[in-house]
This record gives sequence, structure tokens and C-alpha cells, in this order.
Amino acid sequence: MTINDTMYAKIEDTARALMSSSYGTAISGAGMSAESGVPTFRGPDGLWTKYGEPDDLGYEKFEQDPKLWWETRLSSTYMPEMKKALDGAKPNDGHLALAKLEEMGHINCVITQNVDGLHSEAGTENIVEIHGNNRLLRCIQCENRYTPENIPMEVLPPICPDCNGLIKIDTVMFGEPIPRSVLLKCQNESSQTDCMLILGTSGVVYPAAALPSIAKSSNGATLIEINPEPSALSPICDIVIQAPTGVALPALVELLEMEDSSS
Repeated sequence: MTINDTMYAKIEDTARALMSSSYGTAISGAGMSAESGVPTFRGPDGLWTKYGEPDDLGYEKFEQDPKLWWETRLSSTYMPEMKKALDGAKPNDGHLALAKLEEMGHINCVITQNVDGLHSEAGTENIVEIHGNNRLLRCIQCENRYTPENIPMEVLPPICPDCNGLIKIDTVMFGEPIPRSVLLKCQNESSQTDCMLILGTSGVVYPAAALPSIAKSSNGATLIEINPEPSALSPICDIVIQAPTGVALPALVELLEMEDSSS
């Protein structure tokens, strides 16, 4: 995709907004991971569109029979299409550019709805994974997170070595509340930001979809959306750039680097 004059002018506006802000954040959604080949859940080619959206009883089923849940999770038949995509996914130009924006000091925190860990792999350091991380495990009692290599799986369900609570995959399930510590972090980051990039999210999944409004109402934040298609959040955004993040974010980095070198 080429950047036309109208789009470039909006990227220039975004650069000015970031340069004048004191605390910038970004929130990313499935559209950003889709650029790395990870299937989305909603939309024309989404997994839920193809196979039907799961009910809201996923977490309840885990609580009722965690051993059976783990046996199903570890089987080769569990969402093979998604597992293959996640195993092969690599950070795209948008992930790399966002990490660069953090390195340059323009973005202080990235809040992501994605569970693929690609922001970390790209080099972003201050990340809040509101829906968890597919590569980690979490205790549902103390909320400590672990790498799978550090938790024995000989006996199911696995037990937390710190508090003896039940361990599940870190990914937040249907019907499962967002871990309290994660939700508070998201709200705190949003309330102090004065410039927020909204990247590839549909804006329909709560509580994540409420964070831009928190930023706007708490601190008058400038909201900037980068998404190939309009979203539910487009009407409240100050700048809307209809482009993939892998196109717009590298152009934004290039502009900011030019400004830094000339100042």
C-alpha cells in the first residue's frame, strides 16, 4: 500500500501530537497481529465467523473440571489452525516500528489485546497484555505468571508453587474476569496518557474498548486510530489513518527521526 498525500498529512499530524505529548500510549488489537498472519476472531475470515463463537462458559468449565480442561488443551486437536499460526508468527513492520517509538521516548506503554507475544519479541518493554499471553501460564489465585518450562505437567491440573492455587494458560477465557492487577494497570496507564495510538482494534471488546474514552475524559488525550477499516472507536478519534500499522507506523518513525536529527 502506498501512502498518498492525505494519509501523509495525517501521519505528520500524528508526529506532531506525539512530539508535544508528555505521556504516550498505544493500544493494539487483532488487526495488528493479522499483518503477521495470525487469524482474527471476528470479521469475514475470523475464526468465530468460520466456526461459531464459543459460549461464555469457558472459564466456568475450567473451574468445574480443570483436569479435563487441561487434557483437552494439551491435545493436538485444540484449535490447530490458531496454534500453527501462533507458532509461526513473527513481528511485522508495525510491531518493530512501535518498539522503536518506545525506544525514542514517544510511547511509554503498549496495552495489547493480543496474546501472541509479538510486541515483546519485537523489542517493546513496557507492555500490558490485557487478554494474557499464549506463551505463559498464570495462577488464578495469586496471579503470578510462569513459563511452561517451570511448571511440571506430569500431574494435571498443575498447581502454583507459590500459593497452591490452580494454574491455567495466561490467555483470558470467555467468562473469565480480567486479572485485577492487569485491569488496574490498563486503567492507570490510560488515565495518565495525553496521546493514544489505537492500532488495529475493532473497538467492540470490553473492557479494552473503554480505555480510549478513559484517556480522553481523564486527560483530554489526543486519540489517533490506525486501521485499514473504520472501527467502533473511529467517531471519537481526533485523527483516523486508514492504513495497515505495518505501513503507517514505519512512516511515522521515519518522520520523527527526521525531526530529531534536525533539532
